[in-house]
Amino acid sequence: MILAFFVATASATANSHENYTQVGITPVNNCIQFTVGSGTGCAWMGNYCANQVGTFNYYFPDSVCTYQTGGCVGNPVAGKTYSCCSV
Repeated sequence: MILAFFVATASATANSHENYTQVGITPVNNCIQFTVGSGTGCAWMGNYCANQVGTFNYYFPDSVCTYQTGGCVGNPVAGKTYSCCSV
C-alpha cells in the first residue's frame, strides 16, 4: 500500500484551503498531517501528499487511502486528521 509523493522541507506552519487544512510537517520522518473537507477523495489526497513529501513513494499510516490498479482508493472522513509519509 505504497503511494507516491513529494519530500517536504517546509516549516510546520498551518495552512488552510477549502479542501484541506495542513496541520504540520515533520521533516525528521518526512510525514505530513492534514485534514480534508467534505467531498475530498483519495485521488486528491494522493496528489497532495506526493507534492508535499516530494516523492510518489508514500503511504498513509492509517491506510485511509491505498493504491489499486488505476489509482488511489479509500473513504476519507471530513475533519479527521490524516498523515502521509514518504518511504
